[in-house]
Amino acid sequence: MASDPTSGTPAQPEDRALPADQAHPEDDGARGLDPAETLRLIRQHQEAARDATGPDGRLLFGAWGLAWVIGYLAMWTTARETGSPEPWAGWVFACCIAGATAFTIVHSVTRTSGTRGASARIGALYGWTWFLAFTALGVVLGAMGEAGASPEVMAIAANGFACVIVGLMYIAGGLVFEEIRMAAVGGWMLVAAVLAAFAGMPNTYLVMAVAGGGGFLAMAVVEQVFRSRRRSPASAVRTEGGGWRA
Repeated sequence: MASDPTSGTPAQPEDRALPADQAHPEDDGARGLDPAETLRLIRQHQEAARDATGPDGRLLFGAWGLAWVIGYLAMWTTARETGSPEPWAGWVFACCIAGATAFTIVHSVTRTSGTRGASARIGALYGWTWFLAFTALGVVLGAMGEAGASPEVMAIAANGFACVIVGLMYIAGGLVFEEIRMAAVGGWMLVAAVLAAFAGMPNTYLVMAVAGGGGFLAMAVVEQVFRSRRRSPASAVRTEGGGWRA
């Protein structure tokens, strides 16, 4: 055993220098169990799971935004002179709404197809409720026509009821899937329905295109910005108290 040249006493084993990563093993354990970092990782995994199984707001907002802008602009453009849209514009509008509805149903059902239990049932029920709501709307409008409602009344009712259905469905989706931006869009659609009802024909179509379709497209951009910020590593900032905030 070697001796310490200054004291003449044998060097003790514990006096030998240890590697830096072994000098204080408890420090690594403390760092590995940092509560703030653990909570941040848990939150990231929860958000990733929700994004994978819940409806993608960007796609839904974009689909309905394009449907309303294209469909209602076609109606307004052809109705500016006579007050009534051309038949082909009505078909364009009907195809746009049918396409957006079908996309919503398929998207809502497929996004929850990998889940089990209540989540899968809720997703399927929410998707098919769109189909049932617009089917009922068509029947009601047919009954109004049979009762002798004027074309202007029919047009206002068709647009107003459709907007109310979309608004309420988006509010319901926001509650079910805990997406506040879906609920916000639904509330805005209800406001657009009121504005369009008092705009008069054919300006009703323009209001629905700009306020309704434009609102959807604007929220699609907002949704993309929120998702980008949430997934960015720089979005997690350590606070003075040691916690994390986005």
